Formats: sequence, structure tokens, C-alpha cells
Amino acid sequence: MLIDTYGRVATDLRVSLTDRCNLRCTYCMPEEGLQWLAKPDLLTDDEIVRLIRIAVTRLGIEEVRFTGGEPLLRPGLVGIVERCAALEPRPKMSLTTNGIGLKRTAEALKAAGLDRVNVSLDTLRPDVFKTLTRRDRHRDVLEGLEAARDAGLTPVKVNSVLMPGLNDDEAPDLLAWAVENDYELRFIEQMPLDAQHGWKRDGMITAGDILASLRTRFELTEEGSEKRGSAPAERWLVDGGPHRVGVIASVTRPFCSACDRTRLTADGQVRTCLFATEETDLRAALRADDSADDEIARIWKLAMWGKKAGSGLDDPTFLQPDRPMSAIGG
Repeated sequence: MLIDTYGRVATDLRVSLTDRCNLRCTYCMPEEGLQWLAKPDLLTDDEIVRLIRIAVTRLGIEEVRFTGGEPLLRPGLVGIVERCAALEPRPKMSLTTNGIGLKRTAEALKAAGLDRVNVSLDTLRPDVFKTLTRRDRHRDVLEGLEAARDAGLTPVKVNSVLMPGLNDDEAPDLLAWAVENDYELRFIEQMPLDAQHGWKRDGMITAGDILASLRTRFELTEEGSEKRGSAPAERWLVDGGPHRVGVIASVTRPFCSACDRTRLTADGQVRTCLFATEETDLRAALRADDSADDEIARIWKLAMWGKKAGSGLDDPTFLQPDRPMSAIGG
């Protein structure tokens, strides 16, 4: 097992397939983009599948989430999903995406074995979308969501970040739209993972702000910690159910004590936490001529044993990781 000194066991693996993205969200990266990882530094499809196989068959991983950057930009994505679906035991597999490209790939991903998707969408207004993402692709995301739902990649979850002065008034409208379209909406507090390092705690829209806004239109009934388990989102029934809304409050309501995640970057680094400042290199072990699965598993277990108690966001000395979210994997 991937266990740490606090008794937490990692059963959920987040795998970043690329650091590249076809949007330029203001809370993630600058308009001109970033210096992308060089192709030789990226894990190959075979290397990704091998690491996932080791994680699933030797280290107790039960769920795999493919992330980026934008994972739909990875040419071998469908093949990676298909090969991982053939593992024994078969892991649950999901994808976090901006939705651009889902219209043409949703059916193929479902056929390959993908179970469901999370799609990022912060606004229902095309003009605000263009301001937030610096791209005019709102319609593509909506069509991608519909394609995912129709292909059976359900429950389709929608991730939204609210930004002051841009879309902070849209929480009730987003929830009404999600309920109407049978999507599960999750609001995420803006986190200090932007490439510009411009995040400010006193300027963010908090979980409390979001819930207060939602309650102006909806009755919310908290599901409680028993149903939440190690999931990052606190969830509420909307007007008695069956629809739910979630809030991921990484900043104001951290959930580190129940964390069950381990992360793998696109260049083969293990990260024990989204906000970690240290990484452990698995790529070098993979590419060693005599690398054995047992040795790679040993390195991975040692990395997780050193996982810290929490993210440190509530510490006045907190330092933002050098890598932005696009290079870590959501």
C-alpha cells in the first residue's frame, strides 16, 4: 500500500498526461502561455501505462484520474485508457478536461473503458468565458458536455471557479443550469497554483460566499461526512434531491486528514500533495536499463511515506509551489 506516517492510504492516482492547454484561464496561466515540457522529458504512452500498472497491481490504487494541462491534447489518450481498462484489477477511470474536443472523442473514450468525466466551465455567458479563458470556445465546451452525457460518461461533473468581478454572481444560475441538464456541479475555491503567482487570499470567493449565494435560490441539505469519505467535495442535496452540488474548499476548509491521493506529473515525478514543494523522480528509474517494477514500487512507497500532514495553506509561511496547476495535474 501507499501509506504515510499519519496512516493515510493512497488509493486514488492523478496522472497528468501533458502540461499543454488550449485555453489561457486567467487564474492558471498568462495569455502568452508557458514554456512547455520538452518532448523527451514527457513520459511515453508505454511508460505511463507501466506506472499505472505498478500502482494498480502492486500499490493498491483503485481509481485513476487522467488530467493535464488538457489531457485531450495527448494523442495516445484513447489507447492509454484502453490498456489501463484491461488491467486486473480494473481501476475506475475518469478524466478532467476543459471539454474542448470532447464532442469528437467522448464515444471513443467510453468504448475504450473511461467511466466518467469532470469538465471545467466557470460561466454560462460566452463573453465572460472569453474574458476568463482568452479564447472564444464556450459553445465547444457546452457541446462537449452534451456529448459526454450522451455517451454515458456519467455522472458528468462540472467544475467551476468563481472570480471576483467576473462571474461571482453566477452561482445560482450555474446550479439551475446543471440541475436542468443532469450535471453534478462542483464549485472550487481558487487555489494558489497560478503561474503568475498572483493569488491573494483576501480576494478569493470562499465556500461560505458560494453557499450564501446558492441559498438565495435553493434549499441545501448537507449530506454529511459519512457519505463524503475522502472525497474533496462537501456535498449538499438541492431542494431535497436527487440533484447535488459540491464545494471543494481547499483553502478555507482543508480536508488533508482524509486525503487518499497520489500524483504523477507528465514528466514522471511523484507528488504527494497538490501543494508539495518536493517531488520524487520515477522517470529515471523507469528508463534505467535494469529497472524492475519492485524497485519503482519501492521508490513510490518511500515518497508517500514522507507525505506531510497538510497542505500548509493555513500557515503564514506558506510558499506556493514553483509548478503551476497546468504542470502538476488537477
